[in-house]
Amino acid sequence: MRNDPAKRGWNSVSLRVDPRPISRNACESTSRYNDTMDTIAKLENALKEAMRAGDQVKKRTVRMALAAIKQAEIDRQVSLDEAAVLAILQKEIKMCRESLDEARQANRPDLVAEAEAEIAVVNAFLPQAFSADELKALVEAAIAEAGADSPADMGKVMKLLVPRIQGRAPGDQVSQLVRQLLQK
Repeated sequence: MRNDPAKRGWNSVSLRVDPRPISRNACESTSRYNDTMDTIAKLENALKEAMRAGDQVKKRTVRMALAAIKQAEIDRQVSLDEAAVLAILQKEIKMCRESLDEARQANRPDLVAEAEAEIAVVNAFLPQAFSADELKALVEAAIAEAGADSPADMGKVMKLLVPRIQGRAPGDQVSQLVRQLLQK
């Protein structure tokens, strides 16, 4: 009677489930592999190459990007899709640009060069950025599609634009252009 599961508050069949997420290497679906392994695999390969070549800046920058992606996966408890990975890389570039501005204000050319090198490394993993003309044409098309005519309609336009520009233009640059075109 001592080992009776009913008396210990257990069900007659108890299964033990591991609450940790499945690792990236274990049994992944092919859709996940085709979607995000592109950028993540490129980053991992670049890390290996940087370690072999002894390129400290590239190694540090790629590790920083991979750590940010891994942290986001842990925080959200899901595997990230390609758009989310690109958004994280955009966020890393934004942080590097902020440190670049601070280094310029502090008159630190060594830190300026370091931040510029980090931006160049991360930019290599992002899709080709829109030119100013392409971005303006895209914004004008979204404004026409949303029927926006005042800055109050900026949210509608941005809702249409964000999925189209994912990873190819900084969000602050896009919102500034939308605001500028809506004020005319």
